[in-house]
Amino acid sequence: MQRYIEGRSQPFSWFLYILPALLVYLVFLAYPLFSSMLASFMTGNHAQIQTFVGFDNYVRLFTEEELSTRYFSAFRNTVIFFAIHMLVQNVLGMLFANLLQNKHLKGRKFYQTIIFIPATLAIIVTGYLWKLILNPQWGAFNLVLKALGSEHANFPWLGTPGVSLVVISLVSSWQWVGIPTMFFISALGNIPDELYEAAAISGASPWQVFTNIKLPLIMPTVGVVSTLTFVNNFNAFDVVFAMENVNGAPDYSTDILGTFFYRTGIAGQHPIGIPDRGMGAAVATVTFVVLIIGVALIRHITVKQDEA
Repeated sequence: MQRYIEGRSQPFSWFLYILPALLVYLVFLAYPLFSSMLASFMTGNHAQIQTFVGFDNYVRLFTEEELSTRYFSAFRNTVIFFAIHMLVQNVLGMLFANLLQNKHLKGRKFYQTIIFIPATLAIIVTGYLWKLILNPQWGAFNLVLKALGSEHANFPWLGTPGVSLVVISLVSSWQWVGIPTMFFISALGNIPDELYEAAAISGASPWQVFTNIKLPLIMPTVGVVSTLTFVNNFNAFDVVFAMENVNGAPDYSTDILGTFFYRTGIAGQHPIGIPDRGMGAAVATVTFVVLIIGVALIRHITVKQDEA
């Protein structure tokens, strides 16, 4: 009888192990996501009665001139922000990982620590720090340029449209370059030494070793790093907030989806300053859909290359 009871209860015992994590997921992830999606079909704010308006917020977001202009501008800036991180942060991470993978390099642990330290600092702190460094009048960066006799010694790096977003992206890449570096070092360390020895015997160049051995074998890690970069950049907010403001100064040239969402749904658009909770939820929901599509595409590309 006892064996019968144990046999009947065993198929369901696994559920007890995942129940705590499932409850945390439902309360802190699934419910806020569902609540946000539901709010995107409503109008009004906390001081007004919530009214169901169907897809009106989405229609306004993509057709109302001021809203659509600001949204697509923020979307374009976010894509540029993400592209710079992919080209600078992740490529540098790959380069550093290849250099630091050399077991005979003196001070290898020290260099790894130096590269990773910025990632341990608060984004608000590093953002304000770089804002001081890039001050056109007395910032350390322009003082160095002045000492070198550069004609850009008083250039307003954070006050010039077309330049400020690139500067902020480079600062953010500098702070987070330690993360992909650690991922790639770990992945490269798992490649068997026999493959390197075979490549050395066949006379392969370092570039051939990288393209024919290292890169194909760490492609799953490249996919993970690309996915994390994509998700983090499309959710970015604090680095722009610290170095510019929520209006994406100058002239909305640094306005990304995170600052547009904050300005629309929480702080309120200039000059009225009344937050539109439903519109903010609509922006968040559209961003969520974009994230799902982007992650699926990155997974499809990297998995396909890994299987090739």
